[in-house]
Amino acid sequence: MDDPSGLAVVADGLGLKGPRGWAFRDVSADAAPGALIAVTGPSGTGRTCLLLALTGRMRPTEGRAVVGGLELPRRMAAVRRRSALAHVAGVTDLDPALTVAEHLREQELLSRRFGGARGALPGPRRLIRPRAERREERRRRVDEALAAAGLDLGALPKGERTAVRDLERVEALRLSLALALLERPRLLGIDDADLKLSAAEREEVWTLLRSVAGTGVTVLAVCSEPPPAAVVVRTGAERAGGPGTDGAAPTGDGPGRSPAGPNGDEPHDSPAGHDDKTGPDEKADLDEKANPDRTANPDRTAGPDRTAGPHDEREAADDAIAATGRS
Repeated sequence: MDDPSGLAVVADGLGLKGPRGWAFRDVSADAAPGALIAVTGPSGTGRTCLLLALTGRMRPTEGRAVVGGLELPRRMAAVRRRSALAHVAGVTDLDPALTVAEHLREQELLSRRFGGARGALPGPRRLIRPRAERREERRRRVDEALAAAGLDLGALPKGERTAVRDLERVEALRLSLALALLERPRLLGIDDADLKLSAAEREEVWTLLRSVAGTGVTVLAVCSEPPPAAVVVRTGAERAGGPGTDGAAPTGDGPGRSPAGPNGDEPHDSPAGHDDKTGPDEKADLDEKANPDRTANPDRTAGPDRTAGPHDEREAADDAIAATGRS
């Protein structure tokens, strides 16, 4: 199957909960095939997790999502075959020691072996074609992916032999995008599309992603500032127990409790005008005598785990992946 059209993305009340709380929750979206979808929200609100969930890489735990007529999570494998990822930390990282040509060659071999995102595995007729014809087709596919990603090999310091570590930030993003487009996806997910870019570079990237969407591919991009004319999907913690937190977890700041000190300890007020010259060992003994139940009560244990606060989306992704598995 080689359908050039993109995938429609519909979600209603979608959420994903990991061992330490909600990565995202109550997310809705409605985008037509070939749309440019901007996933935006504060850092730590599950934007990357949502990207992975809508491309079939993570299993949502509540709500409903349909991607290209395929219901999630029941048809996750089918959605994965029709989608590709670019610029996702920990998933599509480029090797700084390899050259641009080596990355392209590796991805072309993987795409040929596994059929790409559209699942077109090599048939008998393809295998018996002349070697020169097959080589020409592979070269054409690489050239098309590079053109779609706007990566001009001739403009690089050493052409295709340029190492990834020598690429500018936008050039590395374009290479990651070209590698994803080699799979001929119908849904393209890209993370941190505008991270650490200047205003001019952001406009350059959004122009590129709009051109990819213009070919019919649905583009799902995580960003901090959505561009004009994009379908905007927002994540965020608007309620207690919202994304990034576990609503059932204790906050540690209940009524009648004094604010904790910088190390999570209970505050101790010294008498006014008194210079505290007590040594650390003597002070510990005095504290223990003054508060004998302080360390014996597990509900009052000091330390960073007392308060359940939002964790960043990388931790949320790790938690959810560990709980659900990732293909």
